[in-house]
Amino acid sequence: MNRRPLIFAALTLAFTLLMSLPWLVPHMGWLALIGLVPLLIMERLATEYKVKHFWWWHYGAFVLWNAATTWWVGGATVGGAVFAILANALQMSVVFGAFRWVKRRTRGMLPYLFLAAAWIAWERYYLTVAEISWPWLVLGNAFADTTSLIQWYSVLGTLGGSLWVWVSNLSIFGLMVALSDGRVARWNGKARVAAVGGALLAVFGPMVWSAFEKPKLSEPTLKVVIGQPNYDPYEKFQSLSREEQDKRYLSLLEQADWSSHEPTLVLAPETFTSRVLTDQVLQHETFLRFQRFLKTHPQATLLYGASTIERVFSYSRPHPCAYDFGEEADGRHLWALTHNSAILTDTAGVYQLYHKSKLVVGTELTPYPKVFIPLENLLGGNLMAKDVGQPYVTCLKAGNVPIGTAICYESVYGEFCTGYVRRGAQLLAVITNDAWWGNTPGYRQHLNYSRLRAIETRRWVARCANTGISAFISPDGTIVDRTAWWEPALLEGRVGLSTEQTFFVRSGDMVGRASVFLFLLLLAAALFRGTTRKY
Repeated sequence: MNRRPLIFAALTLAFTLLMSLPWLVPHMGWLALIGLVPLLIMERLATEYKVKHFWWWHYGAFVLWNAATTWWVGGATVGGAVFAILANALQMSVVFGAFRWVKRRTRGMLPYLFLAAAWIAWERYYLTVAEISWPWLVLGNAFADTTSLIQWYSVLGTLGGSLWVWVSNLSIFGLMVALSDGRVARWNGKARVAAVGGALLAVFGPMVWSAFEKPKLSEPTLKVVIGQPNYDPYEKFQSLSREEQDKRYLSLLEQADWSSHEPTLVLAPETFTSRVLTDQVLQHETFLRFQRFLKTHPQATLLYGASTIERVFSYSRPHPCAYDFGEEADGRHLWALTHNSAILTDTAGVYQLYHKSKLVVGTELTPYPKVFIPLENLLGGNLMAKDVGQPYVTCLKAGNVPIGTAICYESVYGEFCTGYVRRGAQLLAVITNDAWWGNTPGYRQHLNYSRLRAIETRRWVARCANTGISAFISPDGTIVDRTAWWEPALLEGRVGLSTEQTFFVRSGDMVGRASVFLFLLLLAAALFRGTTRKY
């Protein structure tokens, strides 16, 4: 009886379980340090037994991992969830398939070095230049709810965590292969000590480092009030008028302690209001209601999310995603650019705008618009959203305090968020609306990614979510205070302000850049080297 399929199925399930639990169960990030071993064992057996069509096995394993951890995307869009799971797993399989190709052309540890470098290089591509980007399962994100082990992300960032995952798994796998091949018996005592010691260092060394990498306490403090209005986004514009939504939110803010007259930052969630013309912000009804509130609370500065529309008169289309509203008398056209924005205003009626830069594919962004928009026009209808992102980050300023405002999805991108700090941000604010996914692991995972940003930048994070979870997060990634899920809530607290820059902020993603270089180097070595063995 051929038991190979049963063995492969067991290894696939072991891989799926070990690699999914860090995203689903608190404090289980350490499982990622051994989670890739079943996949590596399965690949070794496939090579040894010359299994044909092994691609389907590792692709199936990646599909199961993606489905187990990100199935909740279907709460917003079933088609998007299916595409994200299958497409992301496909890219993982392409990287793994490239590793198997390199393994046929090189010997020893080189193909495994290639695998680690290629994987991290792909993650860096996702986190930087890719327009179709879904970096939710970047390996370094496995520790987002196990932050005591990764305080050194302030030095190496999240891809440093990806490197740790690969080094740990490859070290353990290498020892297992040496034992199974009988090589360990031929090693002398020093070689054995070095091999075991190296594996232990790979697994536990970063944990020890983390224990000594503690952030400095940041002073002075700023009072922050977070309002969690808890509007169902699917009913938001049907069952409640704009006026009623604003009044409910403002009545929530009135429950805060306003007895002191110290400067206070007030947060409302992403897309709190809509259809705001960027040239008529001062006349928008929500802005006017907020101004009346600020007149009675002059110590407050209010930051809220808005869907904005920028009108442009031009003879030619100013952006591939611009909507054409027709020709004017002078031959120019009226174009509209839609944005997902943050607006900050104070009691003087002065406002500042920031447009979200990292957009969600499909719901906000049409990727590669020169290709997809003509295709969309050919098929007929508006198949994808066409928001326009700001090409660079800027800070909003509450008094003399620069604030980096990450809008929803932007908080997933580590090196991107360092841009706020390099531009002077003393505090990070995250405004989001996670209700689209319902009560699933999605909103908890998203919350935990803000903890990674706190560590990388050593900034306090004030997170305001429409339906939860709103929270204050300290620079070591600890959730100091939080709201419950799916209920109106008010959160008051104090956050520290800092002007210090971490090594990761100053130097950027060194691990990612080095991995891209090593990947290209090893790829070139494989391309220019003849086949050494066939299987």
